[in-house]
Amino acid sequence: MKEFKLDKEPKINSGFTTPEAYFDSFSESVLKQLPKSEAKEISLFKTRRKWYYAVAAVLVLMLSISLYIKYETNSNEIDSKTLEDYITYHSSITEDEIVNLLETEDLEKMKIDLKLKNEDLEETLLNNAELEQYLIN
Repeated sequence: MKEFKLDKEPKINSGFTTPEAYFDSFSESVLKQLPKSEAKEISLFKTRRKWYYAVAAVLVLMLSISLYIKYETNSNEIDSKTLEDYITYHSSITEDEIVNLLETEDLEKMKIDLKLKNEDLEETLLNNAELEQYLIN
C-alpha cells in the first residue's frame, strides 16, 4: 500500500462557488419571492360553530329534563300503605268509631266464613286448659 499524506497531495475543488455579495442581497431576494397578501386566519370556533351550538343545545336540554323530572314529578297522591301506617301510628280514632263509620258493604267484604265443627272446638278446649278459664270468666 502506498503512503498517503494529506498535506502533500493536491486537493480537489468542489465545483460550487458563491457569487460575490450573494449573502448581502439574500434576504431581499427571499422577501421578493414571498406572496404579497397574507393568508387568511381561520378560527376553530368559526369553522365548527354549528357543532358547538348543537352540543350546547343538547346539554341544556338534558339539564332541563333532569331538573323537570326532579321537581315536577312529586305527586300529591298518597299510596295506601303510607295512609294505613299513618292512621295506625298517629290516629286518635278508636276502633268503635271506625266500626260506626263502616257501611254494610264494607262489613260484608270483611266477613270471614269459618266452618267450625264441634269436634274441633272440643279438641281445642281439651288441649288448652287456659282457654277454658278465659271462656268461663
